Amino acid sequence: MPDREQLTEIVVAVGSVFLMIGVMIVIGTNYGTNAGLTEEGGTALVGAIVGFILLLTVVGVGLAFVLNDPEDGIEEDTNGEATA
Repeated sequence: MPDREQLTEIVVAVGSVFLMIGVMIVIGTNYGTNAGLTEEGGTALVGAIVGFILLLTVVGVGLAFVLNDPEDGIEEDTNGEATA
């Protein structure tokens, strides 16, 4: 069974994907025609894709900070020396 951190990552990732699918459905419903999307719909879809990329970037950075354990040795270097 996955641990708490893995479950958090899975829930956040799946939630983000469902959000994107929901946004795409709304765009398709509002801007769709029999032949495809209108010009405004295409612009909205590109905006949704860019927003999704930015969302996942923010989520990834946020999870990295929230799930970082100080015992892992990846915290900030306080004495100015790099450790391997």
